[in-house]
Amino acid sequence: MAPQSKSLPLGQTPQLSSVAGPTYVTGQTLVQQVTYSLSDKIFSYSPETFDLDVAAKAWSDAQESNVNGYTTGVQSMQIRNGAGSIALGYMFSKDFDLKKRHIPQGLLAPSSALRFLRPVLDQLSLLYSVSNPFVAHVAALDYDGDKNGGLVTDYASALSTAEDLGFGLVSTQSAHEAQHMSLLATLLAHDLPTLHVYDGLRIGRDTTRVIDVLDRAGLGNAYQSVMKSISDEDRKHLSIEGKALRTLRALNEELGTDYKPFEYHGHEQPEAVLVTFGSVESSLAAQVATALAKSGNRVGAINVRLYRPFAEEQFLKLIPNGIRTLGVLGQVADAQAVQEAGVHSQLFEDVLATIAYGASIHNTPEVRELKYARAEAWTPSSIASTFQMLLGKGGDEQPITTFLEESVQQYTFWTVDDAPSASAAAHLAEALAKDSAQNVTVHTTHDNLVQGGAHRTDIRKSPKSLDAAYPIAAADTAVVTDVKLLEKINVVKSIKSGGKIILVLPGVKDEDVEKKLPAAFKKAVAEDHISLYLIDPASTALSTETPDLESLILETAFLRVVLGKAEEVGLQKLAASNSDIKTLEQVAADLDKTLRQIVVPEDWTELEVDAKESLPEDLRPNSFSTFDKTEEEPPSKLRSWQKAAKGFLFKEAYNTSNSLRPDLPTKTFTVHVKENRRLTPATYDRNIFHIEFDLGTSGLKYDIGEALGIHAENDHDHVMDFIKWYGLNPEDVVEVSSREDPAVFENRTIYQALKQNVDIFGRPPKKFYEALADFATDENEKKNLLTLAGPEGYKEFQRRAEVDTVTYADVLLEFPSAHPSFHDLVRIVSPMKRREYSIASCQAVTPNSVALMIVAVNWVDPKGRDRFGQATKYLSALKPGAPVTVSVKPSVMKLPPKSTQPIIMAGLGTGLAPFRAFVQHRAMEKAQGKEIGSVLLYMGSRHQREEYCYGEEWEAYQAAGVITLLGRAFSRDQPQKIYIQDRMRQTMDDIVKAYIKEDGAFYLCGPTWPVPDVTNVLEEAIAQDARDNGVKKVDTAREIMKLKDAGRYVLEVY
Repeated sequence: MAPQSKSLPLGQTPQLSSVAGPTYVTGQTLVQQVTYSLSDKIFSYSPETFDLDVAAKAWSDAQESNVNGYTTGVQSMQIRNGAGSIALGYMFSKDFDLKKRHIPQGLLAPSSALRFLRPVLDQLSLLYSVSNPFVAHVAALDYDGDKNGGLVTDYASALSTAEDLGFGLVSTQSAHEAQHMSLLATLLAHDLPTLHVYDGLRIGRDTTRVIDVLDRAGLGNAYQSVMKSISDEDRKHLSIEGKALRTLRALNEELGTDYKPFEYHGHEQPEAVLVTFGSVESSLAAQVATALAKSGNRVGAINVRLYRPFAEEQFLKLIPNGIRTLGVLGQVADAQAVQEAGVHSQLFEDVLATIAYGASIHNTPEVRELKYARAEAWTPSSIASTFQMLLGKGGDEQPITTFLEESVQQYTFWTVDDAPSASAAAHLAEALAKDSAQNVTVHTTHDNLVQGGAHRTDIRKSPKSLDAAYPIAAADTAVVTDVKLLEKINVVKSIKSGGKIILVLPGVKDEDVEKKLPAAFKKAVAEDHISLYLIDPASTALSTETPDLESLILETAFLRVVLGKAEEVGLQKLAASNSDIKTLEQVAADLDKTLRQIVVPEDWTELEVDAKESLPEDLRPNSFSTFDKTEEEPPSKLRSWQKAAKGFLFKEAYNTSNSLRPDLPTKTFTVHVKENRRLTPATYDRNIFHIEFDLGTSGLKYDIGEALGIHAENDHDHVMDFIKWYGLNPEDVVEVSSREDPAVFENRTIYQALKQNVDIFGRPPKKFYEALADFATDENEKKNLLTLAGPEGYKEFQRRAEVDTVTYADVLLEFPSAHPSFHDLVRIVSPMKRREYSIASCQAVTPNSVALMIVAVNWVDPKGRDRFGQATKYLSALKPGAPVTVSVKPSVMKLPPKSTQPIIMAGLGTGLAPFRAFVQHRAMEKAQGKEIGSVLLYMGSRHQREEYCYGEEWEAYQAAGVITLLGRAFSRDQPQKIYIQDRMRQTMDDIVKAYIKEDGAFYLCGPTWPVPDVTNVLEEAIAQDARDNGVKKVDTAREIMKLKDAGRYVLEVY
């Protein structure tokens, strides 16, 4: 069963009757259970994905009865100005049933809604003597407003609202007491309107096992019992504070609990005490104070449970004699408020006033304010540091990272939202929770700004109940479903030393694993002695028709790695919640093919990692659900030419404008072919050609080293063949919503769209196969398309993409039953992309033209079909005078700032293009009488006779004294292969002089394969210079990195 909401226990909506006894729940579910059971109506202000009311709405839809015998109405409302008016209108309507006046009215909202509810709540406080009891259950939750804004806990809004409006205020400190505090707030509402606030970011959403949950009937009985125990006489004569304390005492007597308005934890004779309010803050402060006290630190913590009314005498009784410092951990709005001395937290002001006027206190302690912003995420170590600061100690103490016993098992899952195995963590958590001897907690954090949407799921398993509202810092086992996450997050930081990590890495052989892993990750794994396991779903021998196969592989692999001999028991529990035991046993038996452990090489510990490039250690919560990547695109419309013509004739009425290639987001120019000549012989199998464009009046400007983007067109004959086969009319006009602005429409004929916009002859990604399957009417074709789109079709997809080089058109031809209409075709086929080529000219030398050096890409596929690169085929066929749409792209290939600095250039094949521009510029400077640095040009190709491109130019520049050294490497002109790095080694002294001694700059342009060899030559040059200067040892790799940072080691490879 697919999870419905992370705010529900294990992602599933429980029946109202099942919320009872020892059970798995979330704090938020318990809040809704109390509200639903005891209220007449619930007014909900829950933003999308916050799901503050999802269970209550499900119970209402199912016609579940409350304790009063009827279905509680759940009214979903919008958060805006005037919010709450309907609730107030309902209670004071002339049609309101006065027999229900004693029944509470409930409200569910995040703290971000309180500023919109304030005016109505203010009116309610004035009318409260004739109102229903009113309780607002508030999730302390808001979005931070900074540029990296995420979700934050917000108590400051609730504190100021209660203070300004005279409301009661109760806080929940853990999921284990969420039901009791919701009940207390509802009881207090009979005397004053009450806010019940709880952590909506973590505690409210953690799935955990709570032992003493009252069912609906038990809630009703407890509620009535407490109400009856408080006499009318008490209500008449007691103050608001007295009524609240009397209600709390009655609740304790009914439930057998010992809740207090303020609760002390820690040393019996503390020197420093920390006062806290809030779920996570109070829970952690209590645990840290207790732990520090056991180790001899004289500290304590006072947690505020009943904040309004503030029982000053009860608070003063908890202040121990001899205390020197009373720290107040108070939340303020933001980081700026933390810095401003004149801004104080509400809690600090209340505590300071109580201490100042407390007559019973001798040796008044120093009251110290410790402000923090809403974005602060508290952990055991940060709370412990706060205590140490109050004691005046430094940070040398052993940090506290957890309070959990060794029997607690901790697992962390790092997943991209659209991973095929994304559901594995939820299934495993549900399976682990089926062990009645264990208590499991589950928390999921969503960060939609990482890797297109990623989430982290923490699972803890313990024989005892857990109260750990903080991220796992020492996981026994971590799972990563996408290797790219390792480049974004320091995953290893949250794994304990000697732990295990399971990495999903499909289709990668052992010898290639090291290349796929970031250096920092490898180093950390080796240093922390972490065992590394790899899962390769592509190696499975099972049928690819098995539903959720990759998720099942991950789940069974996890059980094997974590449980070992108890794997069979784990499979039985997993089968009870997901799949069937037979399938799971088959998947488990197949693990010999899909799961393997990698031996971590010792030399990984010696890898060099840039300390400056530290990764974040966790995701930043900014959502409660996966990022919805679906893009609603208005469908294209086929229309007549007459309608399109009206838009051009009556531009003002139709809001029409002319634009050169309006489909393109970059600034484009129209240039015309000036020259198109082949540089290699016509009999040679490689067509390298020089093409030059006349800029005319286009206004195009470019700098040395930049690239020219060619907005090519599909071949006319190929387009017409496709149109004929697909049954289209090339003259039909299609109106398509612009990809840049959905409000703007473009008019093009089908022929124009296929020739200029739609990449119909490009290579399709997996998502095309998945999208096309929706249109297949033949079941076998549909199944095959979905297989190719899924993990089980990985190998076949790779073969199609890299060997067969199939195109969108090929796929449509192969699966004829999948025949989308043209407007659907435009939607699922990618748009054509510009192709970029390094500019082979200097505009200062040739101001009215721009030149390119290009090799025509062509090959024969396994079926014997001639294949061509779309852009190079288009360019090679252009005649002088033909118009071309182009744009300019900046590049890293820049000349050094000083003309006297040498330049060392290494280019293979068409990689020489930017160096032609470099040499033209240096020749111009020399002609102007400027002093120029030495110019070393190394060029590589197969044969001098066929591929000595621009050879006459290079030799002329050398004769003119512009090029100092011309190193030509023609690899196949002699028995032994000679490459560009060989020519560089032969002239090592020239390189040392130009590069090291004269502060030259090195450039490499062309394919990637020579990069290691060429870099080795430069490192040898650095080492030789060091030896010449008496330096015995030099880190040449680090020196290369320094040169790279200084712009003196520049690569443009592809």
